[in-house]
Amino acid sequence: MPRPADRLIQLAILAVLLGAWEIATRTGLLDVFFFPAPSAIGAKIAEWTSDAGFLRHVSITLTETVLGYLIGTALGIALGITLGLSPRLAAILDPFIKVLNSVPRVVLAPLFMLWFGLGLWSKVALAVTLVFFITFFNAYQGVREVNRAVLNNARILGAGRSQLLRHVYLPTAASWILSSLRTSVGFAVVGAIIGEYLGSSAGLGHLIAQAEGVFDATGVFAGIVVLSVFVLLLDRVLDWTEKRLITWRPNQEAEATT
Repeated sequence: MPRPADRLIQLAILAVLLGAWEIATRTGLLDVFFFPAPSAIGAKIAEWTSDAGFLRHVSITLTETVLGYLIGTALGIALGITLGLSPRLAAILDPFIKVLNSVPRVVLAPLFMLWFGLGLWSKVALAVTLVFFITFFNAYQGVREVNRAVLNNARILGAGRSQLLRHVYLPTAASWILSSLRTSVGFAVVGAIIGEYLGSSAGLGHLIAQAEGVFDATGVFAGIVVLSVFVLLLDRVLDWTEKRLITWRPNQEAEATT
């Protein structure tokens, strides 16, 4: 976590950038049709948040993101650990996984809309496809990176398969999995937003699509800012979760100060 002094530096950089942007728009250096002033973007966000319907848009996007994230993560971890423990099965399924991973996710969005409709589940399905492979490959690699000496010692001490999974494989893979969780949360949001953008009646992606449809750059930028805050809040939740799940990991901040 950044120190208070680092936070002040971050805020100072942000203030300078926004101030320069505002001055550039007011002096005509930037065309407000393409680059609206930060004050105009803030006013648009304030207009949205004052409307009770805005909470519905946020809640729909949040629901799609969380469901896609949880389902994709659960499937990715389960299959990654399973194939990591079974090299033969991994070799058999390897070409199929590579083919599925090579398919552009955006191409799948229209198919999901045909299969699941324009409602919630087509967006969830798209988010799942984005999250799944990130989590899967990290979980798989984490299991494969188990220290063989530790594994052999545990076997000598009589550890069974379930005990090896719980006390050797999972702790080793935990760091890999949690690193993928932080990355995949952004992809879960992207999946939900792309699905809403291509076809929906509500959600933050729908707001951005509406703004783009009438060439409202202010609305597009406002949607981007809201999404950025949205992802940052989710990242903070993951950071809190990570600190409590991996209590055995050394405190890097403490090591840095010594």
